[in-house]
Amino acid sequence: MHNFFAAILYDPRIGVSHIALYMALYRCWIKEGGTGPVSAFSHEIMPIAKIAGSATYHRVLRELDEYGYLKYEPSFNRMRRSRMYLAEPAALDAGN
Repeated sequence: MHNFFAAILYDPRIGVSHIALYMALYRCWIKEGGTGPVSAFSHEIMPIAKIAGSATYHRVLRELDEYGYLKYEPSFNRMRRSRMYLAEPAALDAGN
């Protein structure tokens, strides 16, 4: 977790919504045992991250993926959860 904050410290692209979403995903990752991907529906994560709009949620999630803070695998199936892989600490250090 410390590496995430170190990585975003000087990244001007990261805003409050990015941090809130990453923290919500991190919380779910811990609840799921702290290994592997986070599997979740957007309606499960959005209230935790205090994000009200699905467009904002998906934009921020795609940006975190694009910036290298996580890997997002959308399911494109309403009955199947999407998967988000939080970046390894070393990858965060190397990325920024």
